[in-house]
Amino acid sequence: MTDGEAYVHRISIVIPVYQGERTLRGVIDEIRPLTSPFVTSAGHTARVDEVVLAYDRGPDDSARVIRELAAENAWIKPVWLSRNFGQHAATLAGMASSGGEWIATIDEDGQHDPGQIQVLLDQALADRADLVYADPVNRAPHGFVRNTASKASKRTLESLLGGGPASHFNSFRLVLGEIGRSVAAYAGTGVYLDVALSWVASRVVTAPITLRAEGDRPSGYSYRRLFGHFWRMVLTSGTRGLRLVTAVGVLFFVGGILFAIYLTFARFVSGDIPEGWTSQMVLTAVGTGVILVSLGIIAEYLGVAVSTALGKPAYLIVRDPASGPLGHADPPERPAVDRE
Repeated sequence: MTDGEAYVHRISIVIPVYQGERTLRGVIDEIRPLTSPFVTSAGHTARVDEVVLAYDRGPDDSARVIRELAAENAWIKPVWLSRNFGQHAATLAGMASSGGEWIATIDEDGQHDPGQIQVLLDQALADRADLVYADPVNRAPHGFVRNTASKASKRTLESLLGGGPASHFNSFRLVLGEIGRSVAAYAGTGVYLDVALSWVASRVVTAPITLRAEGDRPSGYSYRRLFGHFWRMVLTSGTRGLRLVTAVGVLFFVGGILFAIYLTFARFVSGDIPEGWTSQMVLTAVGTGVILVSLGIIAEYLGVAVSTALGKPAYLIVRDPASGPLGHADPPERPAVDRE
């Protein structure tokens, strides 16, 4: 790149495909204009270099559509999973197979407008962030119960269980390529993708995005599968939940001792407490506390083992941010036009 020439931000789009037979071609048609250099609203130049279609062995004829699209477009890269592993595993597989400086992930159903990837890119460069989530300005096109449960579960995970910026978690995201590929390399089986990204992302922000209605197909997520996603977030979010068990045990233990002092005093003062009741209550309270504290300590050790099994890294080495796309956050000065 010569002086004054615009830096081109190269983007890989990763799409996990499960039921894309009826919607995927329309999404690709929207992406096609972005494969030529375009200028974002903030003046940055970008280009989609490739679209990685990670086929997750769904129930429809998505495989045929992927083959046809790959034959028609050289910039489409199919990734074939051996069986159905789930959306997050398919997304990780797509990330591992990508080569762009940035990785954008979108759904196959047309709910995410590929044209708004530029909004995420502008936000990333404005805030020098390596991970940007879409922040829908409209309500997600799902039922009231599902939307409410989703918000409540993410808030609980974020505030009580240390699950990182869980309220921001969204499948429409933009992440630095080296961060995304590194996460895909070390993440273990069952890890929740966004929790894994929060382990290593130094700055996470959001950008306002308008969601569209889902394409002409039924949702692939039942309430059982959605609860499975939430439970996976809980299990991979860290050991704060285990520490809550320890804290409750400590409260029971301290409360049991205080209760024992009170009952002993009441026994000597009033003397009308049934014989044996005081010792039974003290033993129950103190014993429950000891058991919960012991379980909490054991759970902490298990939590360390689980974090290791999930692939949580002790560190992650990246290149100097100034030499990557974040070092080109300021668009080049455009020459003034002489209008005389």
